[in-house]
Amino acid sequence: MRVLGFGDNIVDRFLDRGIEYPGGNSVNVAVYARRLGADAAYLGVFGDDDLGGFIRASIAAQGVAVDRCAVRAGESGVSTLRVDDGDRVFLGWNGGGVTTREPIVLDDGLLRYAASFDLVHSSVYSGSESELPKLARLDTLVSYDLSSEDEYRTPAYLDRVCPHADLVLLSCSHLGEDATRALLADVVRRGAALALATRGEEGAIAHDGRVTLTTAAVRVEDSRLMVDTMGCGDAFLAGFAVSLLRAGWRAGAAPDGDMIETALRDGARSAHDQCLVEGAFGHGRPVVASMSPSRDLEK
Repeated sequence: MRVLGFGDNIVDRFLDRGIEYPGGNSVNVAVYARRLGADAAYLGVFGDDDLGGFIRASIAAQGVAVDRCAVRAGESGVSTLRVDDGDRVFLGWNGGGVTTREPIVLDDGLLRYAASFDLVHSSVYSGSESELPKLARLDTLVSYDLSSEDEYRTPAYLDRVCPHADLVLLSCSHLGEDATRALLADVVRRGAALALATRGEEGAIAHDGRVTLTTAAVRVEDSRLMVDTMGCGDAFLAGFAVSLLRAGWRAGAAPDGDMIETALRDGARSAHDQCLVEGAFGHGRPVVASMSPSRDLEK
């Protein structure tokens, strides 16, 4: 199994802890897929500042290849957060820095590289929308995180993304079950082959236009072990996707109901395990060691 994270990277700065961690949706999925046994790589833009070097070294330390990435002049993306009763609370961000301002454009060489993977994953925070039609023409699967913001749920945005995605993830913990099911059905009608909604403590729902399947969340029984929920949605997606790949999911071969049901359980277990991890995948360091002009991001 080969999984490529394509797009965003960022530093998650926890103001309550005074610690910052490497992260980013596309990075996290690649790292988690690697932990689950996949051969993984990340493709994106790093800033040429200290934070960019920090993120790149942390990803490589996880066994995820970064050799095809670009380094460009400019600041790295920074988000500020705090933790309230185990839940991450986002306070602000600097727009993603050079990573999203000057994202990678896939030329013929990079398209050949992407085609060597079984799955390419990207997100709404990656500035990769224009590259999705290119990826969809390859003999590889494409997954995409639609996050939770309303601006990424408009018909115009969904029509731009869904026809080019084999799997989309939506964060729906703020929605009721009926609204979640309706959203999944709409995403599939607009072209996505498979839609997955994570709902926090309420579990997850998957829909492919034929069947709708659910799974319960795997709860952390000992609250003393709970660190935070950073990366839990990304971990669910990675566990879900790697399970499907292991079962034979490939471009042109849609997963059946049994495969999806097993993948939901595997995703829930992966999300549970992520709750026990500090930050997205560790590698935290004191904020004071690298405070930048982006420090005052709290809203």
